[in-house]
Amino acid sequence: MLQGNTILHAPSVRHRPGTTDYGLRSTQHATRNITHMPSNDTFHPVAWSAWLAAAALPALSTRNPLYLCLTLLAAAVTYLALGRRSPLAKSWGAFVRFGAFLWLLTIPFIALTAHHGEIVLFRLPASWPVIGGPITGEAFIYGLTSGLSLLALLLVFAVFNVAVDQGRLLRMTPGFIYQAGVVTAIAVAFVPQMVASWQAIREAQQVRGHRLRGVRDLLPLIMPLLVTALERAMQLAESMEARGFGGQVLAASARQRLAEQLAILVGLGALGAGFAGSGFWPGQRLLVGILLAFGGGALIWAFWDQGRRVRRTRYRRWHWERGDRSVLVVSLLAGVGWLVAWLAPGDWLFFYPYPPYSPWPTFQPVLGLFILALAIPGLLLGPGVRTVMSNE
Repeated sequence: MLQGNTILHAPSVRHRPGTTDYGLRSTQHATRNITHMPSNDTFHPVAWSAWLAAAALPALSTRNPLYLCLTLLAAAVTYLALGRRSPLAKSWGAFVRFGAFLWLLTIPFIALTAHHGEIVLFRLPASWPVIGGPITGEAFIYGLTSGLSLLALLLVFAVFNVAVDQGRLLRMTPGFIYQAGVVTAIAVAFVPQMVASWQAIREAQQVRGHRLRGVRDLLPLIMPLLVTALERAMQLAESMEARGFGGQVLAASARQRLAEQLAILVGLGALGAGFAGSGFWPGQRLLVGILLAFGGGALIWAFWDQGRRVRRTRYRRWHWERGDRSVLVVSLLAGVGWLVAWLAPGDWLFFYPYPPYSPWPTFQPVLGLFILALAIPGLLLGPGVRTVMSNE
C-alpha cells in the first residue's frame, strides 16, 4: 500500500501449516518491481505565496535591467525544476513563450516610435510617418527594460501556478471571498487545462492516422475538445453541489458589522492617501509606507473577521517540513529587504535611460543577492522521485 512517498507494508499474519499465502507472494513480487516516477509534491502553498510576493516585487517596482535579469534567472531556475515534477509546466510554457514574443515585439516598437535621446544609432527618413527620425539607444534600452518587466512577471506567476494547483489555490482562498475565489481559480485553470486537453486529443488523433492539412481537418480536434470541456464542467458542478457550495453564512451582530464597515472605510482611505503620497510626495517614503501598512492591516482585519463566519471543512492538513520553512524564511527576508530598499532614501531602484539621467543602470550587490536567493525552491526541489508499486 502506498501513502505519499512511502510504502506501507501489511502486518504479518500467522498461517496454519500446509496453507499457502498467495497474497504474501503477490506483495513480495510487487515489492521487487518498484519503479520511480517524478513527484508533483513541492512546498507548502503559504511558502509559495511568500515566494510569489517577494519575486513579483522587483518586476513591479523597478525598470533596472540588471535586477530584472536576476529575477528572470531565479524564476527560470525554479520553473525548470518544477517542469520535471508537474505536467502543468508544459501548459504554462505557452504563456511564457507568448511573454517572450511580446518582449521581442516591444523592443523594436518603442525604438521605432520614440525618437528621444542622445545616443543616435541610425536615422530613418523623416518623411516616413511615425517611424521616421533618429533611432536612439535610449529608446532601445527603454523597450528592453519594459519587455523584461512583463516577461519576469509572467514567468513568476507561471511558476506559482505550476507549483500550486487548482485545489490548493481554492483552499487558500479567504473565507470572505470564497465564491469569487472559486470563479477565479476556475478561470485561471481554464486555459492550461484546455491546452493540455488539446495536446492529448491531437496526439490521440495522430496515432489514429489523422493529419492536419487545412481548416476542415480541425473538426476531429475541436469536437472532442468541446465534449471534454462540457464533461469537465458537469463534473465540477456536481462536485460543488455535493460539497454544499454556497451554504449559509453565520449572521453578524450590528456592532460587528459597524466595526467591519469602519475598518474597510479607514483602510481604503489610508491606502488611497498612501498611493497618492507616493506620486505627489516621493520624498516622504516612510510616511507613505506607514499609511499603506495601516490601510492594509485594517482591510486584512475586516476581511478576516468576515471570513470567520463562513463554515469551511478540511479533511487534510498541510504539514510544514524543513524545506517549506526554508523557502518561507528566504522569501520573507528577500521581500522585506526589497521593501526596505524601496522605502530608504536614495535612488537604488530608479532607472530611466532618457536624459538627463544616465542610460547605464546602477547595481547594488545586496539587492542582487536578495533576488538570487529566490532561486532556493529550484535548488531544493532537485530531481525528486516517488515510489510506485508495479504488478508486472
